[in-house]
Amino acid sequence: MLQSIIEMFHSIIEMLHSIIGDITGENNRILIRGTVVLMKKNVLDFTDFRSSIIDRVYELVGKGVSLQLVSAVHADPTNGLQGQVGKPAYLKGWNTTITSLTAGESAFKVTFGHDAEIGQPGAFIIRNNHRSEFYLRTLTLEDVPGLGRIHFVCNSWVYPADKYDTDRVFFTNQAYLPSETPGPLRGYRESELVNLRGYGTGELKEWDRVYDYAYYNDLGNPDRDPTSAKYARPVLGGSVKYPYPRRGRTGRPPSETDPNTESRLPLLMSLNIYVPRDERFGHIKKSDFLAYALKALVQFVLPEFETLCDSTPNEFDSFQDVFQLYEGFKVPDGPLLDKIKENIPLEMLKELVRTDEEGLFKFPTPQVIKEDKSAWRTDKEFAREMLAGLNPVLIRRLEEFPPESKLDPEVYGNQNSSITKEHIENHLDGLTINKALEKKRLFILDHHDTLMPYLRKINMTSTKTYASRTVLFLKDGGTLKPLAIELSLPHPDGDKFGAVSKVYTPAEHGVEGSIWQLAKAYAAVNDSGHHQLLSHWLNTHAVIEPFVIATNRQLSVLHPINKLLDPHFRDTMNINALARQILINAGGVVESTVYPSKYAMEMSSIVYKNWVFTEQALPADLINRGMAEKDSDAPHGLRLVLDDYPYAVDGLEIWSAIETWVEDYCSFYYKTDEMVEKDSELQSWWKELREEGHGDKKDEAWWPKMHTVKELMDTCTIIIWVASALHAAVNFGQYPYAGFLPNRPTISRRFMPEEGTPEYEELKSNPEKAFLKTITAQLQTLLGISLIEILSRHSSDEVYLGQRDTPEWTQDATPLKAFEKFGRKLADIEENIIKRNGDEKFKNRVGPVNMPYTLLYPTSKGGLTGKGIPNSVSI
Repeated sequence: MLQSIIEMFHSIIEMLHSIIGDITGENNRILIRGTVVLMKKNVLDFTDFRSSIIDRVYELVGKGVSLQLVSAVHADPTNGLQGQVGKPAYLKGWNTTITSLTAGESAFKVTFGHDAEIGQPGAFIIRNNHRSEFYLRTLTLEDVPGLGRIHFVCNSWVYPADKYDTDRVFFTNQAYLPSETPGPLRGYRESELVNLRGYGTGELKEWDRVYDYAYYNDLGNPDRDPTSAKYARPVLGGSVKYPYPRRGRTGRPPSETDPNTESRLPLLMSLNIYVPRDERFGHIKKSDFLAYALKALVQFVLPEFETLCDSTPNEFDSFQDVFQLYEGFKVPDGPLLDKIKENIPLEMLKELVRTDEEGLFKFPTPQVIKEDKSAWRTDKEFAREMLAGLNPVLIRRLEEFPPESKLDPEVYGNQNSSITKEHIENHLDGLTINKALEKKRLFILDHHDTLMPYLRKINMTSTKTYASRTVLFLKDGGTLKPLAIELSLPHPDGDKFGAVSKVYTPAEHGVEGSIWQLAKAYAAVNDSGHHQLLSHWLNTHAVIEPFVIATNRQLSVLHPINKLLDPHFRDTMNINALARQILINAGGVVESTVYPSKYAMEMSSIVYKNWVFTEQALPADLINRGMAEKDSDAPHGLRLVLDDYPYAVDGLEIWSAIETWVEDYCSFYYKTDEMVEKDSELQSWWKELREEGHGDKKDEAWWPKMHTVKELMDTCTIIIWVASALHAAVNFGQYPYAGFLPNRPTISRRFMPEEGTPEYEELKSNPEKAFLKTITAQLQTLLGISLIEILSRHSSDEVYLGQRDTPEWTQDATPLKAFEKFGRKLADIEENIIKRNGDEKFKNRVGPVNMPYTLLYPTSKGGLTGKGIPNSVSI
C-alpha cells in the first residue's frame, strides 16, 4: 500500500515537471542523458528499513540526489578559475526502482541540460540529500555533443551531504599528469587530495575519507589488566629500538593506563574499526568473510567441547585424533549452539545465509594429507616444502662451512654453528664439503640469528623451543635431502658465553628415528613462526600499507600511477586493521598460536631493521640468497642454482610479466626522465612514502631517488609483485600445507627428551603421543587451523592479477591494449605451470604428498583452492 502511494506521488511530480518544462522552454534544450549505477545501503543492510523509507519521503519533497557537470575547458572567473559548474540534475526513479534484498546494483537515469559554458565535462559534483549513504559505481553520459560517450568510474561511498565539509567530486576516467591536467580541473584535483589528507587530529568516523599515518601503538591493551604488564606492548614505529612501517590512523583516544597506547575497541565491535570507507570490504567479501569465520568458530568449539569427556583434555593422543577433525561432527540443537549464537554479532548471523557447500561442522581435508596420510613425515617432503611449500622464500645456498653467525660476539659470544665435517661428509654422494660448496650443492634453512636474541625470553613462557639451522644437500636427481639439524639454546650462564648446541642427523627407525622426527618438528616450528610473522605479515601486509596511504594522499585519481597501483591496494587497510584488532594484538590469536607468544610483533620490528625495499624484487632476493646468478643468456636474465625450484621458476615468469606490463604502461605517460623529476605529485608521493610511511628508514641510501623512468618502473614492479604474487605465495598455501598442523607445528611445549627421563621412555613406547605432546596443543591447533582456513580462502568476488573490476578503468587505448597483452601472458604462464606440474622430471613440483605446486597459478575460483594471485593483500 505504502509503495503504491509513493509511486502515485512520484508520477504526479514527474507530470508537473513536464508541464513546467513545456511552459519555460526547458524541454526544448539539448539534453545529455546519463545513467548512474549504484547500490543503495538498504540492499546491503536490510535492517536499515527506516532510513530507506525516509529517503523515499525526502525524494517526494525534493531532497533527492543531485549531480552537476563540471567543465574541463571553461573556467569560472568568479570561482577561482575552476571549471564552470552546470545546473543540478536529479536521479530519476529512486522510489520506483525496486531492488531486491540480495546485494545488487540499480541503474538510475539522469538528464542534464547541455550548457554552452560547460562544453566538455571533466568531472561532476554529487550531493546526497538523503538520510543514508549509497555506493556509487559509475556515471555514463551518452551523446555528449561533439564528444559522444563519456564514462566516470567512481567506486565510492557517498554519505549524506551534511557529513562532508566540501562537495564530493568525481573525474572522468582520463588519466592526466599534474602538468597536463586541464586548467579548469586543477583546483578540483588539488582540493580532493587535501580532503583525503585530513587535519591530522580527532577521532575519525566511518564517513570520513581520511588517509593518515600512525605508529603501531594499538597492539597493547594495558587497561585490560592495569595491575600488571600482561597486556602491555611496546609501541612499534617512531624509535630506533622498535622501527616499523606506519599504519592507518584511527584517532581513537589513548588508553587510561598508558597515554602512549591507543585505546581499543570491544571485540564485538571489531568490524567497525576505522579505515577510510572506500577501503572497507565490499558486501560480497564481507559476507564471505563472516560466513567462513562463523564456520571456523563452530568447527573450533565443537571438538573442544568433546575433549571434556576425553581422558587427556587438550591433547591429541594419536594422529588418528587429528584426522578426525576432517571427518565431521554432528551436533543437535541445544545449549551449545545457543551459546554460540549469543556470542556472535547479529551482523555475522544474518550473513550466514550466504555459505558454500562445505559442511558446517568439519574442517576440509588439507591437500598435504589428501592423497597420502603419512608422506608428510618423509625427509624428502620436509625438504621439498622449502622450495615449493608455504615459506619458500628463506632457504639459502650455503657459501661457507660451518655456517657462521652475524650476531655481535661481544653480546652473544660464539654463535657459529657446531655442525662438523663428521656430521655430514659421508652423505654427500662422494663429494668433500669443499667440493659440494664449490658445486653449489649445499643449502641451509637458518633460523638461528633471528631467534637467539629472544630465545631466553620466549622459553620463559609456555613455549620451549630452540634456535635452529638445517643443512641440506642437492642430490643428482634435483631433490634436496636434509643432512643435519642443529638445535641451540642460550648458555645458562649468560648470553656472552655463546650457544649450547646439539646436532641431530637423519634416522628412520627406533627411538633415533623418533628423535629425528622431533628435530624436524622444532625446525618446522621456527619456520612456521618466521613465515607467519615475517614472510607473511611484515613483508607483505605491513610494508604495503604505507604505500596505500601515501598513494591516496599524494596521487590524484587522475594520476596514471594511481590508476596503475590502485587495484593492488584493495582491502589491504581493512584486513590489516582487523589483524591489529584480533590477530596480532596482545592476547590475540597469533600470540596464542605462534611460538614467540607476547614477543611476536616485537621480534618482527627487530627484523624490519634489515628490510630493504629494493631487495623485495624477486631477482634481487634470489641473488641475495645465493639461489640465482645473473646470466644475460638465461630466461629473465637469471640462472637458477637449483633448476627445480618451483617458487622461483613460476615466480620469475610472473615477475617478468609484471615488469613488462609496468614498462609498457609507464612508457606511455613518461617519455623522458625529466617528466618523472618534474611530476609534482609523484615526487611528493615518493618523499612522503620514505619520510612518513617508512619513516624509520628514511635515511637509508638504498631508496630509489625517483629521478628516472627506470626507477619509477622498478618501484612500481616491486610494489605490484609484493602486493600480488609474493603475498599469494605465502598466504594461500596456509591451509593446504598447515591445515594439518603436525606438518607445520607453530608451538613446541617441551624440549627434546633426554635419555633416562620419563619423556624419553614415552618417546620409545608411544612416539606418536610423545610427538603430539611436544608440538601445538589441541586448543591452539583448533584455533590456528580455524584462522588459516579463513585466511586461505578466496572471496567469491576476488579480482586476480591481470584483471580489473571494470573494463573501462582508463580512457587511454594504448594502456588498455598493454593490459590485454599482460592478461594473455598470464594465461600462457598458467599453461606452463600445468605442463611443469605434469612433467615427472620436476620432482619438487608434486613430491611424496602428490600435491602439485599451484600457489603462483594466476587465477582461481572462490573458496579454498591453493591457487590464484589476487591483485592485492586482500586477506
